[in-house]
Formats: sequence, C-alpha cells, structure tokens
Amino acid sequence: MSKVICGLCPHHCKLSEGQTGLCRARKNLRGQITPINYGKLTALALDPIEKKPLNRFYPGSNILSVGSFGCNLKCPFCQNHHISMAGENEIRTQSVKPEDLISIALDLKDRKNIGIAYTYNEPLVAYEYVIDCAKLAREKNLKNVVVTNGCFCQDPMNELLPLIDAVNVDLKGYTPEFYKRLGGDLDTVINFIKLAAKFCHVEITTLIIPGENDGEDEMRDLSEFISSVSSDIPLHISRFFPSYRMTDKRPTEVKAVYGLADIAREKLKYVYEGNC
Repeated sequence: MSKVICGLCPHHCKLSEGQTGLCRARKNLRGQITPINYGKLTALALDPIEKKPLNRFYPGSNILSVGSFGCNLKCPFCQNHHISMAGENEIRTQSVKPEDLISIALDLKDRKNIGIAYTYNEPLVAYEYVIDCAKLAREKNLKNVVVTNGCFCQDPMNELLPLIDAVNVDLKGYTPEFYKRLGGDLDTVINFIKLAAKFCHVEITTLIIPGENDGEDEMRDLSEFISSVSSDIPLHISRFFPSYRMTDKRPTEVKAVYGLADIAREKLKYVYEGNC
C-alpha cells in the first residue's frame, strides 16, 4: 500500500499503513492521516488567562485549559516533556468528546471562565479536535485560545485561525540554525505569526536560554520582526530553568532577561519579563 503524506506541518511525514509521524500523534490508518490523540486529554484545568501567557486578552479572567499528548518539535528544554514527548499508550488519558468539553466550559462560566485554551502539549497536532471544539465553542459564545509553537503549514491554518480568538506563539529564537536543532523551521513560524495576526489577538513568548538564544542582536532581530507585523503585539521574555535534557544549563540571569526586555522595548509597546 502506498504511503500517505501528512500536510499539517513542515515535516510532511510520509507514512506507511499503521505508521505514526514524528509528532507521535498522527498515524496512517486505512490510508488516511488520523489524529490518534483526538479527544484524549492528559490535562484539564481552569487557569488564569495570564498563565497562557496572555496579558492583554480579557485580563483577570479564567480559561478552561486542555492538553493531550504529542508535539512536532523536539525541544531539549521542554517543561511539559512528560506529555509532549509521549505517544499513544505511554501516558494516562481521559476521552472527552467536543460537545462534552463545551459543556464543561459552560459549567465554569460562574468561575469567570471565558472559553477554552488548547495548550500544555502542542495542541495543533490534534488539529481536527481543535477545529471541532472551536466550532462548537463559537456557537456558545466561548472564546478559543491556542498556545502553540506555530510550526504549521498555511493551508490548514487558513481553516483554523478564523475560529480562534487569541494565540500565544512560542517563538523559540530567531535563527534558522536554532530552529533546525529543535526539529522546526523559523520561516514557517514567521509565516504563522503573520497569518494569525490577520485573524486574532496574538502574543508571543520567547524563553531565553543561556548561550543558545540570548544574544542582544538576536533579540533586536526578533523584536524588529514582531514590530513589522505590529508593534502592539505583546512579547513575553521568559527566564529559563533547567529541565528535561538541559539540566546541565544554569538558569538565565535575571538581569539578562531585563536587559533583553529593554532592547525589545525599542520596537515594541508591550514587553513582559516572565519567571523572574
């Protein structure tokens, strides 16, 4: 039987029958690319919207946050690696249908819940589940938020983003070489951010890792790009703590985070220091 190509992200995994892609969440089943993590949740929690982080989207509200398993990148510093790097049958899940998720979100409205945030792992490897939930959420006047690495192709995002109210994109750095080490593609993320800004509220997070993406010139380039889309896009510059396969690294110096934030403010109106 011929292989099938997954068109969701730039890996374009070419999968034989029964084979799973690099994200561990999408499989060739009977000649079709199928999200095997559809509705299989590993996390479900009511979070402050600022935790996403979204500082300029309904501040002071809460949002029902849901996650599954799998990711299309392989970041050695991932703080949610226990779910993002897991595959089918490697972690406990609970099955939640889209209509049931909407019911849970509606029941939480009296606790200042404004909608649903697809987050924790890389939510867009379960693209079909996010689409199905987002459509139902829209019908019930619930907000849809996506927290993503943004490393996804334009065609599927053109279908998804009109349903989304806000995104936080984890912009890992601003060099092609760094993205290549993570199994990603900088240009794809750049195009995702440009496209998302046409449809919804956008905020961006960059985790500053000592010796990896902490150069002043790189921050100038990164903030220059964001300002070219809109200087109103908030940037969260976050402090790194050792995690996963980067436990040999030291935490980012607080003064380094604040120094890079000052550089970003030369181009951007809203810059926030995180984990400091």
